[in-house]
Amino acid sequence: MKPSERMKIERQAMPEQEAAARAANFCEVNQGYACSSASTEAERCLQCKDAKCVRGCPVGVNIPAFIDAVAHDDLSKAADILFGDNVLPGVTGRVCPQETQCEELCVRAKKGSSVGVGHLERFVADWAREHRKDLFEPPPPTGKKVAVVGSGPSGLTCAGELSKRGHAVTVFEALHTPGGVLMYGIPEFRLPNAIVEAEIETLKARGVEIITDVVIGQTYTIPDLMEEEGFDAVFIANGAGLPVFQGIPGEHLKGVYSANEFLTRVNLMGAYQFGATDTPVIPAREVLVVGGGNTAMDSVRTAKRLGANPATLVYRRSREEMPARAEEIKHAEEEGVAFKLLNNPIEILGDDEGWVRAVKCIKMELGQPDDSGRRRPVPIEGSEFEIPCNVFIEAIGTKANPLLTQTTPGLEVNKWGYIEIDETNMTSIPGVFAGGDIVRGAATVILAMGDGKNTSASIHHFLINGGVALANEDIEEAVPIS
Repeated sequence: MKPSERMKIERQAMPEQEAAARAANFCEVNQGYACSSASTEAERCLQCKDAKCVRGCPVGVNIPAFIDAVAHDDLSKAADILFGDNVLPGVTGRVCPQETQCEELCVRAKKGSSVGVGHLERFVADWAREHRKDLFEPPPPTGKKVAVVGSGPSGLTCAGELSKRGHAVTVFEALHTPGGVLMYGIPEFRLPNAIVEAEIETLKARGVEIITDVVIGQTYTIPDLMEEEGFDAVFIANGAGLPVFQGIPGEHLKGVYSANEFLTRVNLMGAYQFGATDTPVIPAREVLVVGGGNTAMDSVRTAKRLGANPATLVYRRSREEMPARAEEIKHAEEEGVAFKLLNNPIEILGDDEGWVRAVKCIKMELGQPDDSGRRRPVPIEGSEFEIPCNVFIEAIGTKANPLLTQTTPGLEVNKWGYIEIDETNMTSIPGVFAGGDIVRGAATVILAMGDGKNTSASIHHFLINGGVALANEDIEEAVPIS
C-alpha cells in the first residue's frame, strides 16, 4: 500500500465500556481491538526508514517491524518481535504513556493522529497469551547467579532479559504476591491482575525464580546475598513506595489514607470485591483525593467504583498542568468524578469521635513557572472553604524507603535517599546495580522497565568480562538486548 493510501486511513478507536456502567464495576475499561481493527490500524504505519518512534520507546521495541507483521496478519511473527524486545508487553500496552513517547514521535502525528502503537502492542500481547506457548528457546546456562530485589516492572524486566542470556535469576519480593506496583498500585479496571500474573508466569517459564515474603534489608541484606548466598551480581529495584504526606493538620484522623495504602487494600488485598475480603477500606459516601497524577486519578476512580458520590479530586493547578495521562483524565470525567481545580487542602477537619468530616481548602491562582516549567500555584488570601468528606486520600507522591539502604554498608545515596549509580548503572558497591524508582524517584512503569533492560545488558557484560560493566551509551552496540 502506498503512503498516500495509508494516510487516508483514520485511527481506529479503542472500544470502551460505557461510562455509567464501568463507574460501578472493576472490569477493564478498554476492551481491546478486534482483529479487523488491529489490521486496519497497522496499515496506517508508514514504515519509516528512520523510525523515530523506536527512539521514543525506553525499551527499544522494533515498532515498525511488529506492526508490519500485524498488517500482514502474521501475528506469530509480531509476537516474536514484540516479546523479543519487551518482556511485559501486555502491561505496557495498557499503562505505558505512548502518547508522550513513541506515538508523540510518530510522523503521522504532525498531520493528524499517530499510529496506535500501544493499542497494537496490547493486541499482539493478548493474542500471544491465548495462542502461543513457545515464545522462548532456553539458552545454554552461563553458571552465573543474579539476585533481583523487587518484582516490579524494573526488576521483572531485568530478570527476563538476564534469563534470555542464560543466567540463573532469583527475584526477591517483599510482599506475598509478585508484581510490585503493577499489582498493588494500578487498579483492575486499567491493568487486570490476571494480565500481570500471566506475564510473570511467562518469565517463570523462562527460568526466572521468584521468592515472595522476603524483605531485603531484614530477611537478608545485600552483603548476605553476595557473601553467603553466592550471587555474582545484584540488581536493586525495590522502588520508592514510602508515601509522602502534605504535613497539614488533621492527618492523624480516622479516614485519612495514603494513596498507596488505599490502592494496595483495594488492588492487592481484594477490597474491590465489595466486602468479600479480610482487608477492606472504610465505606464512604463522600471521598476527597488530593493530587493530579495517575495515582490520584486511580484513587478517585477507585473510590467512585466503591460507591463514593461525590468522588472529588482536588488539584492545586489547572487541568492543563495535570501530569496524569489525558486518557485517564477523560475517563474520570466521563465516570462522574468531580474536579476541584486550582484548590489546595490546608486542614483536615474531624468530628467528636476522631473521624474525618470535611477538608478545608484554599483557592489558588497560577503565578510564575517553577523548576518543573509549570506555573507555580499561589494561595488566594481569604478564599478558604470546606468540602465535606468521610475519607481523605493523599496522592501527592512517594519517596525511597530507607530499610534496604540503611542496612547496606558502603551503599551511597543522595540527599533524598535514592541510590546513586554510575554510567554503567552500578552502585558504589562492585557487582551491585540499581534502577527504577529507587534511583530516579517515582516515575512511569516504562521508564523503570527501560532501566531494567539497560542494566541487564550492563550486568551481563560484567558477568562475562571479569567484573567490567558497560556504560549505557555502549550497551546497544556491544551487547545486543535481544
